[in-house]
Amino acid sequence: MNRIDRLFGITTLLQAKKYVTAEQLAEQFAISVRTVYRDIKALGEQGIPVSFEPHKGYFLVQGYFLPPVSFTPQEANALVLLETLAATLADASIQAHCATALTKVKAVLRERERAKLQQFTSSIKMHVPEYFRGPADYLATLQSALAERKVVAMEYCDKSGRSSQRHIEPTGLAFYNFAWHVVGWCQLRQAYRDFKVTRIQRLTATTRPFTKTEHLLLTEYIAGLGLPHAV
Repeated sequence: MNRIDRLFGITTLLQAKKYVTAEQLAEQFAISVRTVYRDIKALGEQGIPVSFEPHKGYFLVQGYFLPPVSFTPQEANALVLLETLAATLADASIQAHCATALTKVKAVLRERERAKLQQFTSSIKMHVPEYFRGPADYLATLQSALAERKVVAMEYCDKSGRSSQRHIEPTGLAFYNFAWHVVGWCQLRQAYRDFKVTRIQRLTATTRPFTKTEHLLLTEYIAGLGLPHAV
């Protein structure tokens, strides 16, 4: 994370919480406490009114707000529910982005609404079957490859335990039977294949563009095969 993004993140976090200690900021942004002090000073030099209360921590002076983004309480509650789903069904690469997004939501709510949101958050729990095992931290990489139309290289172990090296052009992510699957054009097999994400042993993003200009839509693939089985 570059310094500009970190300063914005610190400001957002200060706006979302009543008090934040230097140690909490250091842990959140993976920096030293000394760097926190320098960042707080930099925020002050930019006109952002950060103050400090002994034994409590840093806080933004009442009345300062970042450029507003309007959320209704119902919208905020819906995002909390989505974060709960992500925390259970997604991997760490996605969970981190969900948590950051929700922090930004909290930052633009009034204090009373933030308190209600926190109460709602503590009232949401999700349980999945014991056999469910979440994917490795590959979903964010696959999402980026989908959006940018880039090939991914992977080592894949099929249901028989056979390992192979694949280069695929991902065309969609599907969640069914409590598992994530990536559907894509397999350059090795020259056909569309469905890969169970938990069976991916190693995944690497490449800068190579797709070789096919047009791909089947995920909905078309599933409609054509019914519920697909992972290879």
